[in-house]
Amino acid sequence: MGLLIDGEWRSAPPPQSGSGEFVRQSSAFRHQITADGSSGFKAAVGRYHLYVARACPWCHRTMLYRALKRLEDVISISFVEPAMLEQGWTFAQPDPLTGVRYIYELYQQADPLFTGHATVPVLWDKETHAIVNNESSEIIRMLNSEFDEFTNELTNYYPDALASEIDEVNSRVYDSINNGVYRAGFATTQAAYETAVKQVFAALDWVEDRLQRHRYLAGDLITEADWRLFPTLVRFDAVYYGHFKCNLRHLEDYPALWAYTRELYQIPGIASTVAIDEYKAHYYGSHRNLNPTGIVPIGPQLDFTTAHGRAAAFPRRQTAELAPITALQAADDDTVEVPTIARESQG
Repeated sequence: MGLLIDGEWRSAPPPQSGSGEFVRQSSAFRHQITADGSSGFKAAVGRYHLYVARACPWCHRTMLYRALKRLEDVISISFVEPAMLEQGWTFAQPDPLTGVRYIYELYQQADPLFTGHATVPVLWDKETHAIVNNESSEIIRMLNSEFDEFTNELTNYYPDALASEIDEVNSRVYDSINNGVYRAGFATTQAAYETAVKQVFAALDWVEDRLQRHRYLAGDLITEADWRLFPTLVRFDAVYYGHFKCNLRHLEDYPALWAYTRELYQIPGIASTVAIDEYKAHYYGSHRNLNPTGIVPIGPQLDFTTAHGRAAAFPRRQTAELAPITALQAADDDTVEVPTIARESQG
């Protein structure tokens, strides 16, 4: 792993706080694509390109939206190799668009003096040779609405009527689950690890309860909240349970969550975005501080194609009462402090 300092690539470990907690950096490029071009980046066919890693859950969000919104012919895409080692994310062959071999070189092209981690996804503007945005939560909002002129799939996964509810769910899911598994896996003290793991499973328990009463996280409709949770769920038993030591329970131990994950996987176009072997190759092969031998486990055997039964369990209704978003309950062990929920700072 590494980062750029004043445009020069340096080796560096994952960022940590003084108490051993993993700290995720904020994204640096936050330009917006708009349908009318008022932002300076106008939505268009063929102008923009996504650089992603199949292994990365933040990239997975953008891959999901590109598939869901049928934007495959509008926004091109390329993939880096699963392993992220001394040079960071790496292309198997030089990138045809820019000639680079490493993602950090895209950042150097965009800003020769850039300081920070060279993360993916990267939404690239072919016209100006610039990084538009590297924040997944913002990229999916753009894909959701700004390219509707160029697709027949007009589903809005962030409807105004549910926006507040979606934001609240996103906040807890991001802090406790999406980023929580990383806080557990990259913790360097026992207290930081236990705090993170307890928060992960308190949130999974909360989601399980919610999904026992409602088909999706915001009621009867699939929304952004569901698609932001899915990348973590589909990786959970394959990598987070073992590699990140989030091993209190398997995802399969949650009946509603497991069925819900299978339902989302079986939506047309979604299975093609999932690559379990690449997930394992990346996590077990890249994080040599956690897995020095680089040995990749051959299991577990996961089948996301079995019947999920969610439609029969939750026939369509006009309205649905939703469980309120609540602060995390205190950990059973009072010596391990559970942090308060934080708004998302990086996607």
